[in-house]
Amino acid sequence: MRVYEYLTQFNLVSVTFRLLLAAAAGIIIGYGRSKRDRTGLRTYTLVCIGGAVSMMIGLYMYEMLHGPWIEMLKAVGEKTDVTRIPTQTISGIGFLGAGIIFKVAHYQVSGLTTATGLFAAVVIGIAVGAGFYVGVLAALILVMLVLHVMAPAKNVFKQHGLNITIYVEFESVDDVSAVSEVIESLGARLFEVDIERAEAVGDLKPSALFDARLSRENRSHFVMLSSVAELPCVSSVQEIMA
Repeated sequence: MRVYEYLTQFNLVSVTFRLLLAAAAGIIIGYGRSKRDRTGLRTYTLVCIGGAVSMMIGLYMYEMLHGPWIEMLKAVGEKTDVTRIPTQTISGIGFLGAGIIFKVAHYQVSGLTTATGLFAAVVIGIAVGAGFYVGVLAALILVMLVLHVMAPAKNVFKQHGLNITIYVEFESVDDVSAVSEVIESLGARLFEVDIERAEAVGDLKPSALFDARLSRENRSHFVMLSSVAELPCVSSVQEIMA
């Protein structure tokens, strides 16, 4: 307990420990993400360290303003909010995250998990800088569970869920009605049809996205995709896993 209390105080040893802990937290988060995207180990580590440093700067200013700088502060007569530095750090990571999110094919958005992962990393870094070690440990465990357990669980749920999004390429845009009829003939409820290409562009054929909800009696994604693929007018079928 004495060691823990000592590390929660603001001194040279605790500052060094917090920087090392922030680096370790960033490495733990970044190692898993580096296997899935290009934003990996170094990025998450630097973000986590930056969050810790920003919080410790605020703590340092608080210590100085209530110690060696107190007379100067009284002479100036201004109030200083030391929490602005970590607050602005969180705002700044928003701009970094916004640059990662972009639109990909089939109206899908990429980079959301990476952006939110960076946000979580900087907040964990701020918690490390504040000496909130219990919160850091709990948050780190939850983040790792979300990144490594929920990802495969989401795919399993998507594959066995009732909602389905199908990308179809066909010979002519007039074939949309034929695809729609097959989907509805299997008991599915067709919500929306988005035409991506109304006509052929080079080697790319006309295409559309079909959003539907399968019936409970016939909820097999494989049967739905196979039935659509069997149409003579269809050249390509793909389920979109959002």
